[in-house]
Amino acid sequence: MSADYDTLAKTIAALTEGETDQVALMATVTCEVHHADDRFDWTGFYRVAEPGLLKIGPYQGGHGCLVIPFDRGVCGAAARTGEVQLVPDVDAFPGHIACASSTRSELVLPVRNAGGEIIAVFDIDSDQPDAFTQTDAQALSAILSQVFAR
Repeated sequence: MSADYDTLAKTIAALTEGETDQVALMATVTCEVHHADDRFDWTGFYRVAEPGLLKIGPYQGGHGCLVIPFDRGVCGAAARTGEVQLVPDVDAFPGHIACASSTRSELVLPVRNAGGEIIAVFDIDSDQPDAFTQTDAQALSAILSQVFAR
């Protein structure tokens, strides 16, 4: 089963309408995205807790790393650069942090608020190699903007 991003975007928009609490928004987005696609083995947010440091937020799947500095791993790279990280093979990514040994590929998207500041990263892991595409990145980035940058 592959994600139907049009339906997913509409569902998330309906569920989050009027909500301003970031944790509630993150929990809802995580749940909906995680269950939308069989490729998504671990789905969740790492929040910017202090300058240069991410802390785990709402997620689905096995437990993740609790703290990730901006200078480590795929999540840190997304937070540090503000750019989407689409990693077909995590073992080939310099400094990859193996929070789960089953992870083969990863997609991490920066999450910005209405002011354009990075408030979190949205991390999706797959136990399949090369599981993610630019289409996934673009559709999920649009959903994140719709929810957090309004």
